Amino acid sequence: MRFNLSITAASVLAVANAGVIQRDAAALKVTLSAADASGAVVATVTNTGAVDMNLLTLGTFLDSAPVEKLDVINESNEAVAFKGVLRRVQSGEIAAQHFKSLAAGASLTTTINTAAVHDLTTGTYTVMTEGAIPYALGQSTELSGSAVSFKSNSLPILVDGAAAAIVAKAIPEMTITERTVLQSGCSTAQKTATTNALSRCATLARAAASAASSGSASKFSEYFKTTAAATRSTVAARLTAVATQCGSLTSGKTKYYCTDVYGYCESNVLAYTIPSTNEIVNCPIYYSALTSLTTKCHAQDQTTTTLHEMTHAPGTYSPGTQDNGYGYAAATALTSARAVLNADSYALYANAIYVGC
Repeated sequence: MRFNLSITAASVLAVANAGVIQRDAAALKVTLSAADASGAVVATVTNTGAVDMNLLTLGTFLDSAPVEKLDVINESNEAVAFKGVLRRVQSGEIAAQHFKSLAAGASLTTTINTAAVHDLTTGTYTVMTEGAIPYALGQSTELSGSAVSFKSNSLPILVDGAAAAIVAKAIPEMTITERTVLQSGCSTAQKTATTNALSRCATLARAAASAASSGSASKFSEYFKTTAAATRSTVAARLTAVATQCGSLTSGKTKYYCTDVYGYCESNVLAYTIPSTNEIVNCPIYYSALTSLTTKCHAQDQTTTTLHEMTHAPGTYSPGTQDNGYGYAAATALTSARAVLNADSYALYANAIYVGC
């Protein structure tokens, strides 16, 4: 379901150096089981491949933060709204604390508190998770440049509404009335960087929307795994909406912050979005670790990070995107259905159109 990360030139070199490792040497099996009446779920993760992996946890179902870890479907076959946080992760120099080691043949378990980020009432829900996770080899913390794909079982869970109601919510409920794009509280340098990124986001999104609509079919398929007209139309429409949202500093359907107002920034987190409130937050390393606009293929910058976050917000275009795969390796390992709802697929595609990848 949700995870991954942008691959830099250093990561690409790592792939070349690890070229003797076959992609199918890395494999995961993810099995979900019910934990309690509140809707909590236990995920058992088994390394069924031939290599020891150090799995990235940031933005994945292994993350301790309230990121989107499961698809949750109600009895009416409708997705239950996610009320947590979606984070973009730095692609290099990732701290050791953001990895989970899993030797070949070994398993680990993690409990997912579904009710903390979804409003659940009494009834039966179906949950599952699918995506691709970047990993390092052995005990290394240098990403291999590859990602391991997974798809769990589809699990029906019976939820007791009273039990779900007492689970603490990850994001407090609040009423938002102001809908300006850029909020007060930015330093002069932060405001300059953010406004420049928003302006360039609009430019890149417009160009990518045009390419999605009538540009190279093979380039589109590289990132979205299809050339179907309906998918191209959806991608173009979402990017056009991003261009509109990024193009205004004083009006719109999102709130944009220069400082960590919710406390979900940590090492290697560039920015995050709370889709339930259409709020976007830049983290300190957004300003210190990223250039404004890169000329390198598949590299991160402030502009495409802003574009990535804008696609998450349903106020920009509904439904908002998810984090099914971070970075080129993971994003291009997704199915078309997952790619069209993956934030980094849009950021990577916009970068590719701008740079000429």
